[in-house]
Amino acid sequence: MAKIITLGEIMLRLSPEGQDRFVQSDHFRIIPGGGEANVAISCANYGHEAYLVTKLPKHEIGQIAVNSLRRYGVKDDYIVRGGDRVGLYYCETGASMRPSKVIYDRAHSAIAEADPKDFDFDKIMEGAAWFHWSGITPAISDKAAEITKLACEAAKRHGVTVSVDLNFRKKLWTSEKAISIMRPRRRRDQR
Repeated sequence: MAKIITLGEIMLRLSPEGQDRFVQSDHFRIIPGGGEANVAISCANYGHEAYLVTKLPKHEIGQIAVNSLRRYGVKDDYIVRGGDRVGLYYCETGASMRPSKVIYDRAHSAIAEADPKDFDFDKIMEGAAWFHWSGITPAISDKAAEITKLACEAAKRHGVTVSVDLNFRKKLWTSEKAISIMRPRRRRDQR
């Protein structure tokens, strides 16, 4: 089957049991996830050689995320270990007329502070058939935007098909910033 690469942040979702509200809860369930991790898991379930490219701390909390990927057959060869924290989000499930509620706590996560030198995208894209990322990844930080750009450039050099979920999160960036990153101006000689 095909080698599939995804790039993004795997986060830990902390959720109250059932329909409990945050303020009613004494404990939360931990559920690792993220858009690009979910794509990698789906591809692995279909028998593809799926990889998630990300950065996670070396400590046990980072290992929770790595273990969750391994459990579903996602390869962790391109997960860089370092940084201090895993991004978190709290999710309260809605009930009846009450909508679900999400609170993000992802500032200064390992992938947000990753350095472009952490990843060898030419090596990563070697032999890959497909590369997937989402609009959330470059919104995490300027460094993550640069990492996404470098990954796309390497994919192009290696003839890898690229797909993107243009997922916009207004809690992460403004429309103007999203447009400037997602649709950079072309130089005259590229037209």
